[in-house]
Amino acid sequence: MKTIGNTILITGGSAGIGLEFAKAFDAKGNHVIITGRNEERLQKAAAQLTNVTPIVYDVVDKQATDELVARLENEFPDLNVVINNAGKAAYYHLDGDQDAATLAEEEIITNYLAIIRLNQKLLPLLKKANEAAIVTVSSIAGLVPNHFLPTYAASKAALHSYTQSLRIALGKSTNVKVFEILPPLVDTEFSAEIGGATNGIPAKQVADELVEAFENNTYEILTGRTADVFNLFLSNPAAALQAMNPGVELQTA
Repeated sequence: MKTIGNTILITGGSAGIGLEFAKAFDAKGNHVIITGRNEERLQKAAAQLTNVTPIVYDVVDKQATDELVARLENEFPDLNVVINNAGKAAYYHLDGDQDAATLAEEEIITNYLAIIRLNQKLLPLLKKANEAAIVTVSSIAGLVPNHFLPTYAASKAALHSYTQSLRIALGKSTNVKVFEILPPLVDTEFSAEIGGATNGIPAKQVADELVEAFENNTYEILTGRTADVFNLFLSNPAAALQAMNPGVELQTA
């Protein structure tokens, strides 16, 4: 997959990993379209980039999605890369007082259903490009869950499965490549509540590895600790689950 001369849509591109994606691809001479819900934050992010179009957009809003797709078709007919980065996470315990069903619904819509909707609506445009790509940003928790991210992990597991199916479907007869990047804990504002600042990898590392994956056509990118946990899961699923839930006594068969 080429890394220059693309027109790239990045949802949730105003901060964290999304902004680092934008910086990495902007630096290589691509046009980046970044979206976010907060206009002020979006404009501050855009000021750090060279070839950028900021668009206020909430991925869970169906009407806004239709309007975004119509605008992209009209103003950016050469769009050829979509990076589905916007996400939502709730940190809580399933045996607590929080409304798990409501939290799960918000995460599933943001992290899974909204991605399916946007990708489906943009596929006709992407298929017109000589070379195109869809990127999903999954998580280490989509492979092996963590107990204080219970429904977030479930949403990312669903996204991981969907991405594999999408790759198979599009690989049959289209020029649209499907990439999935699965970060571990990353040092962003998004993860500050669970120790991202002290235990997370830099967001820039995630972005750099995506660029490298484009260059090498590596479709599943296991960044940082994710690769170790995945390999452990293949050999010893119980040990992998313990590694993702340190200090917790697990029930075993």
